[in-house]
Amino acid sequence: MALTTRTRSASTSAPGPVGKKAATKRINDRARKKAQRKAQRNLLQKSKQTAQITADLSKKAAQATVKAVKELISALAALVGGGTLVAAMCVIFLAAAVIASPFGIFFANEPSPGAVPLSAVVNQVNMELSDKLAALQSGSYSSIDIEGAAPDWREVAAVFACKTAMGSDSVDVAALTPDRVERLKAVFWDMCALTSRVETIEHEATNDTEAWTEQKLHITITSKSADDMRTAYTFSTDQNNTLTELLDELDVIGGLLGNLGIADEKVLEVLQRLPDNLSPERRAVVETACKLVGKVNYFWGGKSSAIGWDPRWGTLMKVTSPGNDTSGTYRPFGLDCSGFLDWVLKNVGLPSDGHWYINRNLTAVSTADAKPGDFALYPDASHIGVVVGRNEAGKLLICHCASGQNNIVITEFSASGFTAVGKLSFMD
Repeated sequence: MALTTRTRSASTSAPGPVGKKAATKRINDRARKKAQRKAQRNLLQKSKQTAQITADLSKKAAQATVKAVKELISALAALVGGGTLVAAMCVIFLAAAVIASPFGIFFANEPSPGAVPLSAVVNQVNMELSDKLAALQSGSYSSIDIEGAAPDWREVAAVFACKTAMGSDSVDVAALTPDRVERLKAVFWDMCALTSRVETIEHEATNDTEAWTEQKLHITITSKSADDMRTAYTFSTDQNNTLTELLDELDVIGGLLGNLGIADEKVLEVLQRLPDNLSPERRAVVETACKLVGKVNYFWGGKSSAIGWDPRWGTLMKVTSPGNDTSGTYRPFGLDCSGFLDWVLKNVGLPSDGHWYINRNLTAVSTADAKPGDFALYPDASHIGVVVGRNEAGKLLICHCASGQNNIVITEFSASGFTAVGKLSFMD
């Protein structure tokens, strides 16, 4: 739009163009500093909360694992005798026993080469469940309903731990490498069955309408409990006793499933490459976005106001937002692209209205000048993500909730279809 210039008499009370720019700059500076202070306060508070949650979780896990290996320590002490040697050996055997036992599942979110965190495996299985449900719902139906629910993931993890770490071909469950992941998936599908039927209703013609056929799709999810699996897997006495102990610690396992720690090696590499001089609020945005990589499904219209993990993620819900081919179907709940960024900003303590456009609340930035914490957009602003850094070739990396991959992922800017970058008004 062309700019027009108007002349008027000079006035000491009316600021000129320079004065207006200075006033605008002061307002923007104050807004930015306020946002920075708020982000820093929130980071400090969340750091304290995270530390407390981690301490509580570690304490519960330690209590549970100690209970599981008391007999081992007692037997060792009786065999070797008292003294410093016994104490040292007990520590060594305690660590080894915990890792090799079903209680090793408590460490499944820790970074390990070639392994993925437990929370990410749950998301992988939820993606498989989503695909199976999508195949069942792919026809043209007047209505769809689902009866039943998927098994409790806490129980699935407990059964998997006992079956895998104590079975005839036992391996530890402390690091979920690809072979362990496949075993965990197998346990889930042993505990979850999907069936469907189509109800056909013939409607006779009336004065107003012609005769028509209504088709209703009914999907049933039949799940088994941990106690059902004791019999299904013919657990031994030791396995049953250990499973009972794990089931007493469902709150600990639940904490693992909703863990926001970052264990993915590639994500950690992205964070390690962040510039040292990156502002606190930008760093917070990037780190918070990366916490959900690989853990939350794409869900059209999915939003969340939760601070931290949203317990609804992964549970089956109906897509109620119109305008998408998944509308009206059931799938594991998650986030859409704008819902993801909205959650990130809210969890950092920064303002968000859930919608971002260049020249509205984003200022255009060149890809050369883009910094971690800026937003990346498709040409029509139909998709959005957050810049989290650059790869070794210097190309921008974007963290976004992608419908095509049904997940929160980190991909390269241009290769993913992004064409523009915008800066939030309150960022430096």
